[in-house]
Amino acid sequence: MDPVRYRILGTTQALRGDGTPVPVGGARLRALLTVLALRPGRTVPAAVLVDEVWGADPPADATGALQALVGRLRRTLGADAITSAEGGYRLCAAADDIDLHRFERLAGEGVRALADGDPGKAAVVLDDALALWCG
Repeated sequence: MDPVRYRILGTTQALRGDGTPVPVGGARLRALLTVLALRPGRTVPAAVLVDEVWGADPPADATGALQALVGRLRRTLGADAITSAEGGYRLCAAADDIDLHRFERLAGEGVRALADGDPGKAAVVLDDALALWCG
């Protein structure tokens, strides 16, 4: 499967390298993807994932339900998109593959450009950052 980019600034989406959307599915699947995308390349403990996805009403077999949800997300995004690691799961993506992290980087570059006295560059970079927001 092509590299996938993730949007979480607005409705959670996954996009193939050519920009076509990957159908992610229901609210819980999008919630799981969002929680993982907030921490790209870092292992998120299973307990945190259960809490973030189900909140105060987790299923009786939360571990099994989480495993099933991760399995569905892997089938959607590709088997290598989510890895298992010591008590949790990790989204295999670079920070720049996720719009939130790209936004933060661009916003920082824009602020630095302003501080360096380059308002033209700042305007371009900050416009690029704002364009990442959907909805």
